[in-house]
Amino acid sequence: MCWGFDVKLKLFAIALKALLVSTSIASAEAELVSTTTWTRDTPLFGGISGIEVEPDGQTFLALSDRGYVVRGRLERTDGEITAIESGNLTYLQSRWGRRLQSGSNDSEGLAVAENGRIYVSFEGGANIRFYSDEHSEAAVPKPHPDFATMQGNSSLEALAIDANGWVYTMPERSGRVTRPFPVYRTKGVEWERAFEISRREPFLPVGADIGPDGHFYLLERDFTGVGFRSRVRRFDLQTGNEETLLTTWNGRHDNLEGLSVWQDEAGSIRLVMVSDDNFNWFQRTEIVEYRLTD
Repeated sequence: MCWGFDVKLKLFAIALKALLVSTSIASAEAELVSTTTWTRDTPLFGGISGIEVEPDGQTFLALSDRGYVVRGRLERTDGEITAIESGNLTYLQSRWGRRLQSGSNDSEGLAVAENGRIYVSFEGGANIRFYSDEHSEAAVPKPHPDFATMQGNSSLEALAIDANGWVYTMPERSGRVTRPFPVYRTKGVEWERAFEISRREPFLPVGADIGPDGHFYLLERDFTGVGFRSRVRRFDLQTGNEETLLTTWNGRHDNLEGLSVWQDEAGSIRLVMVSDDNFNWFQRTEIVEYRLTD
């Protein structure tokens, strides 16, 4: 998501005054493992809004909100991320094989199937595109009728895929603070409303993933006017039970938007999150990892 000029000015002032130094509120179930800044020597790099980490906990695919993906590797020492290596920026294509242009390249959510197929959600006209790989033309399924009514710049931020091939998405805003968030799903043909998720102010959904435990994980963000707070909730898709795993203090991390869930060799669930720097010099792209201790 792109933030307006007034928001950027607020962030700039806060950055200059160094008011964003604080610690996180992490429940006993979530432990911060590492926070690693990711930099590239090109002005094209930035706006990272999605990430998918493979089961090895190292290989990843990341998505920018400027319509490109990049593959990389999380270098680890004793299980902790110590460096980030990444390759070429690959721009996504339209269904006609052309590079996505401004106005249609606001890519926000990312999911990758076990066979490597890539799914990307877009806010500039709410829709989902499917790709055989990052070099292929897009397949665009018929949208759900609700997509056309979604609020601009606040539509399909979150995207996830389960082991059965169901692709899930949801909007960033529900339209009313008392209204739950609708979750839609498809296997590539028709969309259906699968379930709803409670809206618990002031956080809004920005990323999602289906963990190796089969649970639905939701990353939410709160922009306070002077920084960002993040929250992760977990939902049991069978019972509907909900638990809050992590809530951070204002400014503990940057603008976390992408979430990927994997399981390490010890059997612990890990949450990898990436921040969108909005292409601002006073923000940063960082990859943050938490380990669940339950």
